[in-house]
Amino acid sequence: MQSNMKEPSKTAKFLGFSGLIPFVVLTALLFLLPNPYKQNVIFIMLGYGATIVSFLGAIHWGLNMREACPSKWRLVWGVIPSLLGWVSLVIGLIISPDIGVLILVGTLWLCLIMDYKIYSLFEISYWLRLRVLLTFISSLTLMASGIFYFLWKS
Repeated sequence: MQSNMKEPSKTAKFLGFSGLIPFVVLTALLFLLPNPYKQNVIFIMLGYGATIVSFLGAIHWGLNMREACPSKWRLVWGVIPSLLGWVSLVIGLIISPDIGVLILVGTLWLCLIMDYKIYSLFEISYWLRLRVLLTFISSLTLMASGIFYFLWKS
């Protein structure tokens, strides 16, 4: 099923940018709340980031379902972001949240790289411009939070 769209709909853009609200709010809270709450805020951010990367991987399962002969490789790729999101939570809990944040940021950019490779196959490359912007802003807030947390704990 091909689409004649040239860019994401206004609704998709609105929802995409709305998805940044938790990243921005949690980053602000990390700077503004008293110390006892900072640990909880960073874990909440890790949880939200893990949810987002899981969603990005699931898109590839949805694309794969459109195919008469689905790609096993794309199915495998579709679960990797959720596994990396889970690893970021585990590492954040066991070792340090700032390392979990780094894993999430890397996963966001890995998802974008994979999207660049795969979206053209489905003629939906027009989504990439929005994806770059959303990835950049979410990564920026995650990195700011990770750096702040690292400095706060040091």
